[in-house]
Amino acid sequence: MDSKRPKVEASFPAESYGPGSKARLVFVSSAKGVTMQFFRAGTEAKRIKANDIMLGSSVSAPSRLGNVWPRRTVPVRIGNWRSGLYFARLTARGGRVGYAPFVLRPRRLGEHRVAVVMPTQTWQAYNFRDEDGDHVGDTWYAQWNRHTVRLGRAFLNRGVPPHYKYYDEPFLRWLEKSGKQVDYLSDAELNRVSSGGELAGDYALIVFPGHHEYVTTHEYKVVTSFRNRGGNLMFLSANNFFWRVRIHGDVMTRTLRWRQLGRPEASLIGVQYRANDRGTHRGRWQVRGANSLPWLFAGTNLRNGSWFSSAGIEIDAIASSSPPRTKVVAVMPNVFGPGISANMSYYETRAGAKVFAAGAFSFAAAIWQPPVRQMAENLWARLASDRDTGGGSH
Repeated sequence: MDSKRPKVEASFPAESYGPGSKARLVFVSSAKGVTMQFFRAGTEAKRIKANDIMLGSSVSAPSRLGNVWPRRTVPVRIGNWRSGLYFARLTARGGRVGYAPFVLRPRRLGEHRVAVVMPTQTWQAYNFRDEDGDHVGDTWYAQWNRHTVRLGRAFLNRGVPPHYKYYDEPFLRWLEKSGKQVDYLSDAELNRVSSGGELAGDYALIVFPGHHEYVTTHEYKVVTSFRNRGGNLMFLSANNFFWRVRIHGDVMTRTLRWRQLGRPEASLIGVQYRANDRGTHRGRWQVRGANSLPWLFAGTNLRNGSWFSSAGIEIDAIASSSPPRTKVVAVMPNVFGPGISANMSYYETRAGAKVFAAGAFSFAAAIWQPPVRQMAENLWARLASDRDTGGGSH
């Protein structure tokens, strides 16, 4: 459902931009007396309560754009700001408001040893904007026999990415509040990087905080190679790396599930998509790995059998393709029926890679709850370090 509040609709065609680069802001609808101001997302003090709002701190003065109309393109100079998720806040007469978000990548990869990848391709897969005028959203979620979506479209809900307030905003706010120094990337950066070896030279840890369902062959390949070279991974949602997509120009085509291609996602993530019930049920996690992974639960007062947090909507589970050293950290038993349980997992490889997977929607969304927040800090301390601290799952 689109927001019913007065809006200004526009988007940046690219998923990400570099500091100081030139960009284009493309308008979708008409509005009078438009003003634009840039903000860094995630610096707000409290959680966003509405689906059609983005908050943050201003990084530019307001600039007047005047009247706008569909397909009007405004050239924009991106500031020399630090890497992050940013948005142009657009206001106009009649109380209209809109947002045009983009990822500001680092000037070069590896400015920090941790990268956080925003799920920009999945955001567009869930974008129900109807551009062809047939009154059906231009996504396979509206028409299952449709296999393409166009990247760079303005989002509904006044430009806010789908599910942003649930899956993305709490984690961004935690990164800012806790002072984590990271590079923010979009899917585009993983599609442009030459190899997993380059990624491993740039980063100790890559974090996928949101619902990262749609990836290209190159993206899957370089992340797997990064892991094989000892790179650490965190998956903080569920149903990640599920579909293979191809991208030509600004068109993304959904092809096959990775399992159908003989590359089940559990072989990389540790767990893989098991089920969903469209949010009808949520469950609580029960700790299983407090003895085998005591560092993960340090400071939480959790022990085996303890319950914490709640999650659901979509869940992952251990599979036959999971790496042999995969440990079940916690279980959400029978959340979608007898035997349909979620698994939170962790494994290490002989090359030294450490991989954590949340196993349900969403660890990132619950990160402000005390046990989850402490677990996140424990994970960060262990996985963001270049130093191999030894076993734990060997």
